[in-house]
Amino acid sequence: MSSSKGKDIAEGSSRSGGGGNATDQQNPPPLSRYESQKRRDWNTFGQYLRNQRPPVALSQCNANHVLDFLRYLDQFGKTKVHLQGCVFFGQPEPPGPCTCPLKQAWGSLDALIGRLRAAYEENGGLPETNPFASGAIRVYLREVRDSQAKARGIPYKKKKKKRNPMKAMMTELKFSHATVDLLINMHGN
Repeated sequence: MSSSKGKDIAEGSSRSGGGGNATDQQNPPPLSRYESQKRRDWNTFGQYLRNQRPPVALSQCNANHVLDFLRYLDQFGKTKVHLQGCVFFGQPEPPGPCTCPLKQAWGSLDALIGRLRAAYEENGGLPETNPFASGAIRVYLREVRDSQAKARGIPYKKKKKKRNPMKAMMTELKFSHATVDLLINMHGN
């Protein structure tokens, strides 16, 4: 199915010919960006396991294989992570180039693990044996996050949930009404 044909269907165009045939009706809708990325990630991880010497069956995969995969991905990273001895260590915007390595950004690895964790279970893996949900993976991601934050001189801060202004106003109004009612009751008696 071409992308223009999908666009035609979404826009209600009649360019695709008659009323559609049986094969058009059997094709599932196109995957979302997230689902496409999850499938690509899953296939890449499977290929990584097959390329190991000796190859590793998915049923034999454990947290160590996942950690090795994450370290392997660092060679394709685009995030400069300054080493402890670098003159730019701890500077958010270094003034010049250095020889420190490029690595995968923590956020990218965190999102990748989330997608692979979901894909593992969608492909028949049990939640109890999910190597992507291992404590060792969480520890590794935390260490990567902290070391990258230190190298940039910017501490990681968990994002706070944005407070819904309408909800806050309604809570304040309820409190005000309750206070008024209480005062009326106290003075009325």
